[in-house]
Amino acid sequence: MDNKKSRIRHVAKTITWRIIASGTTLALTLIFAVPMKTATTIVLVGFFLKMLFYYLHERAWFKYGRLGRDD
Repeated sequence: MDNKKSRIRHVAKTITWRIIASGTTLALTLIFAVPMKTATTIVLVGFFLKMLFYYLHERAWFKYGRLGRDD
């Protein structure tokens, strides 16, 4: 897989995973009786920070990770 395609794939995986994880965070904060405004703020801040960290993690694994690779 070329580098451009891998970057697009990593961005797509990052966004879809972040949507799933943010939905989980929202549900948990509401279950624990956190007010909706606070829960929304937590989800929005976490959405962008965690998405950035996940993307950087994916790129590091792609560049440096050799576990399970044949090359």
